[in-house]
Amino acid sequence: MDTSLRLSSSTNRKNASKKSFQLGKRTWFTPRDMKLLVIGSGGREHALVWKLAQSPHVTQMWCAPGNAGTQLERLSKNGQTVTNLPIAADNIDALLVFAADKKPDLTVVGPDNPLAAGITDRFQAAGLLIWGPNQRAAQFEASKAFSQNFMEKHGIPTAKSGSFTDVDAARRFAASLDGRCAVKADGLALGKGVLLTHSVAEAETAVEDILVRRSFGAAGDRVVIQELLEGIEISLHALCDGRTAKLFPTAQDHKRALEGDQGLNTGGMGTYSPAPVLDAAELASVGDQILQPWLRGCREEGIDFRGILYPGVMLTQNGPKVLEFNARFGDPETQVYLTRLENDLVELLIASAQGELAPHELKWSSRASVCVVLASEGYPGNSPKGRVIFGLGDVASIPDVRVFHAGTASSGEDIVTNGGRVLGVTAVGNSIAIARARAYGAVNRLYFAGMHYRKDIASKALAVS
Repeated sequence: MDTSLRLSSSTNRKNASKKSFQLGKRTWFTPRDMKLLVIGSGGREHALVWKLAQSPHVTQMWCAPGNAGTQLERLSKNGQTVTNLPIAADNIDALLVFAADKKPDLTVVGPDNPLAAGITDRFQAAGLLIWGPNQRAAQFEASKAFSQNFMEKHGIPTAKSGSFTDVDAARRFAASLDGRCAVKADGLALGKGVLLTHSVAEAETAVEDILVRRSFGAAGDRVVIQELLEGIEISLHALCDGRTAKLFPTAQDHKRALEGDQGLNTGGMGTYSPAPVLDAAELASVGDQILQPWLRGCREEGIDFRGILYPGVMLTQNGPKVLEFNARFGDPETQVYLTRLENDLVELLIASAQGELAPHELKWSSRASVCVVLASEGYPGNSPKGRVIFGLGDVASIPDVRVFHAGTASSGEDIVTNGGRVLGVTAVGNSIAIARARAYGAVNRLYFAGMHYRKDIASKALAVS
């Protein structure tokens, strides 16, 4: 199934400036070998590297800074391994120096921070092809206040909300919602800057945590308070090229740290796709209600969004409502989406970056995918590093299972923990139940000191089916 939305508008193609390349069935360019640079170090980036390495177009790939898993991936075309670079994802100056020297044919940006800092604008100014929204478009994630105002202005269904820098005004608004709120740091906070409250006292504490105690640093210079919506939360993704949005199948993330959706919010403890809460027609309807006004709003405001738009959506009794927008692939949603995607990802990302996405049909496997995140002790707080991971060799031989590294590093002959979320154990199968059983079977063969994970990933899907 390919669910596409497109605004009717004409653009002049600058064919003379385009590099020769073969895109899908339609020949716009001449085939050529390609060098790729992937930016980031998490599970999302390992999944991107793994999928991009399968393209017959790619002859060399770097990942900056990568992790212990990215450097083990081999290119399908020539068997060459991916090279990790000791350059942080937010060190745009150093990345630009490297790219100016090595001249990658395409740079793929995974995380939100460099996008918000304008890496796309700077690479484009240097004449380098890069995939990911420019700094203005990245505001959809970089500022929840911007995103909320945009949704209200352009009729995108969302929660009642307000944004504040004044503590007393924020408290009053939270009280008007009886304290049933989602209290959010306005800026980027690694997916953790959301506090859900159920009483006025809890809401006041959350406001003070962000604005007074500065729990999320500069991301909390402003606080956004939304009414607490009830329903089923799903993750939607759409690949965009400035005029066209290609909607992905459904996925459902598990944000809370503990089983039963308890504990603190995290960057994501696991996910699965497809989510049985929407059939194809319902998904198309939800996408239309959100993406059509979003595309119109972008056109009216001159926002040229080329990348992934990732709205978190609550399916309420009053219809779908957007909780917030992200401007990059989700993590761990990327792991389940890319294990189901049948297209050449290189071709899709180039089409997205060059405004030529409309002719492409997204092709998805009918199989399901489930990802279980293995986290370090203390996550989503501070986590110890350097703990040896056991069992990776055993799991590598299990059919239909792929372990994507996130917070890992090499230490001599060992692979060790190097962050809060360590591994994303991902499995595919002919049903959610089969994929889930395979993923947890692999989890049981992995170990590091302090390892913890949720044991109920995808259980909601089994209850529905």
